[in-house]
Amino acid sequence: MIKLYVLSLFLTAALALSAMPALASCPAHAMTAPDQVRLNADSVLIVTHASSNDDGRAVTKLGVDDAVYYARQKRIPVVYLQDERPAQNYFVEDCNPDYWVASEGGELRFEVTPSHVYTVGGHLEICLSSTLNEVLLSWSKQPRRNLTITYLMDGIFSNGKSLDESDRYYREYQRFMGIVTYNKPAGEYYQKLSLLETMGIIITEQLQYQYLERILPRYDRTMPADYRVELKLMDSRVKVLQPGRGSRPPVLRFEFIDSAITLDARDPFGSGML
Repeated sequence: MIKLYVLSLFLTAALALSAMPALASCPAHAMTAPDQVRLNADSVLIVTHASSNDDGRAVTKLGVDDAVYYARQKRIPVVYLQDERPAQNYFVEDCNPDYWVASEGGELRFEVTPSHVYTVGGHLEICLSSTLNEVLLSWSKQPRRNLTITYLMDGIFSNGKSLDESDRYYREYQRFMGIVTYNKPAGEYYQKLSLLETMGIIITEQLQYQYLERILPRYDRTMPADYRVELKLMDSRVKVLQPGRGSRPPVLRFEFIDSAITLDARDPFGSGML
């Protein structure tokens, strides 16, 4: 009986380990100077600081890997942003993006010419926010056209900085955060949830939209006022945040999708990701 019990424990542990994301780091690689980045495509995937330096739970690893895989299948160029902290903690499975670019705080310092930006990584309220504000700044200097930023929510992490104690779901958020970080060291390392998990806590669509408005980059300070600005969560209604000017204004859309797997499932000629 004891041997069977030990064997059962061993198999259980082995299964648990096999279900965990692999955290093998990429080998040493050259960084691309920002002025050498050439994005000659309609879309781009920008991966901001996908590492356990901040996301200690690696809660976004699978979402990031799925996003990169999706981009590869669609021939969308991929840019990884890497800061100066330990490179071995970057947990991306694909170690061959189109560009590795040094970026300490999420800054880009290169022109974003594609009209569609897919984004994963983090920190939602800090480095990722900087990345997306710089995307808007780059777009604001270019000819008017329809533009889209797609957030792939299972690949984005956050510490809930944009939540307020008056929010109806605040206590549930704190409770869930306490569960997933139970007995983990204090501090920023582990205190992260994915944006998709946050949506699952908020759950009510109206409140989800209110939260998402809070975390958008400051388009009102960057983009021309003639843009119509839209917010869309999955297959829910489009919420107009700014009407734009004229009868057919250019559209800036912020789109929130559960996962790159969802995008692939919508495509009848998709790559069949699992």
